[in-house]
Amino acid sequence: MSKGKMSDTERVREWVENKVIRPARARGDRTFTVTAGDVHRELGLKNRVPVVCQALKSKRFLQENHLVLKEMTGPPSGLSTTVRFTYEVVSGGSGGDSTAKQQHPLLALRGIAKDIFRQLGGGEQFIKKEREQFSAVVRERR
Repeated sequence: MSKGKMSDTERVREWVENKVIRPARARGDRTFTVTAGDVHRELGLKNRVPVVCQALKSKRFLQENHLVLKEMTGPPSGLSTTVRFTYEVVSGGSGGDSTAKQQHPLLALRGIAKDIFRQLGGGEQFIKKEREQFSAVVRERR
């Protein structure tokens, strides 16, 4: 590939940034949706829907534009003109990798029982006591 010619993937990322992301940010939108078929048609691509879909969900695209992919709807293959990508704009003010800081909501529960286990003598001690109690019940039922 020569330096002057952009790949289809690069064209997709650039078009979406210029025609969708920047206007959405200018309006103050926190979320917006992109349909793969619209991008494919606007760029005049032929049989390149998988490339469009891959570009729109790529880690690079999300990181460069400070986005989180909130929802992807469409057929199970995820490679169709009907696939819709819903993004959320995350603040990129620090210039860091803001998408890497996005965590799954369940990770907020990490360590929630730390103090309780400490009061019970630690996690290993707790499990040991539970096993002893369970074994005692099993022995009683025999």
